[in-house]
Amino acid sequence: MENVLSIDELEELDRHADDIIAGRLPLQRKEMPLRDTTADSGTTCQGLDLAPANLSAREREGYFVRMHMLHRVHALHERMLLHPRVLDVVEVLIGPDILALSTMFFFKPPGKAGQGWHQDSFYLPTYPDTLCGVWIAVEDCDAENGALQIAAGSCVEPVYPPAEGYGFGDELISGIQRIRGASEEDATCDLADVAAQYDIRRIEMRAGSAVFFSGHALHRSTANKTTDRSRRSFAAHYCNARSFVRWGSDQIGDDVHAAPIIDVRTGMTNGSHILARGTTHLPFGLPVFGTPCAASKAHV
Repeated sequence: MENVLSIDELEELDRHADDIIAGRLPLQRKEMPLRDTTADSGTTCQGLDLAPANLSAREREGYFVRMHMLHRVHALHERMLLHPRVLDVVEVLIGPDILALSTMFFFKPPGKAGQGWHQDSFYLPTYPDTLCGVWIAVEDCDAENGALQIAAGSCVEPVYPPAEGYGFGDELISGIQRIRGASEEDATCDLADVAAQYDIRRIEMRAGSAVFFSGHALHRSTANKTTDRSRRSFAAHYCNARSFVRWGSDQIGDDVHAAPIIDVRTGMTNGSHILARGTTHLPFGLPVFGTPCAASKAHV
């Protein structure tokens, strides 16, 4: 879908990314430790911290791969999560009642790795599974700078549970394969063989365009092979507001995914997430920065 974001909104996100890299946000107080940035993977994630001091601008850029859940601490990300044009589409796909769950901001500077095949519901389960992801290009995305790829039609696949470690899946399906290497390179990712059964489509996008997909759909991105172009993007996840959510109940402390509101009896975290559209019989949260949405109207 083209022109989801306006030119002004794209410029605002671009300036925001530049400000983060330069360390200009008031929220940036803690300095990251030095690390070998050439070893970063496609899932390397940062908090809203400063790059180490005394680095060049190019070296600072290399310290930023992706950030999660900034809508809880920054008004711009909340506004993007609750963007009316995005919600209009999500409402058609999984609505009319929508719970806004997560945000991700990707920097992907030159040379950074992609993220291997994965299903979003593997990481973010909802019951029933109504998860919907949106991925918005902040800059033009193509084969050279690591555009998104989707295994077309793979939304019919079950969610494959992990053989070990973190992850969720359709474990009640008799004989379902338990997978290793979600989000890793093809050589170690069991989902690569599943994706190979489908038509793999590279989603080349102009800045401001968006793609929407099911939490079951297999997707990945490849490395940014350019020397002078980043591949900035914004992603968010939603579910039907009448789905039961426990995501975030097993994260603790400073983990950005940790749910601030957890029902002690059931582990439900719906109250941590914003009711974007419609109504629900379940708890829901309010927007921290007052972005207009169904939650703020229901609270009046």
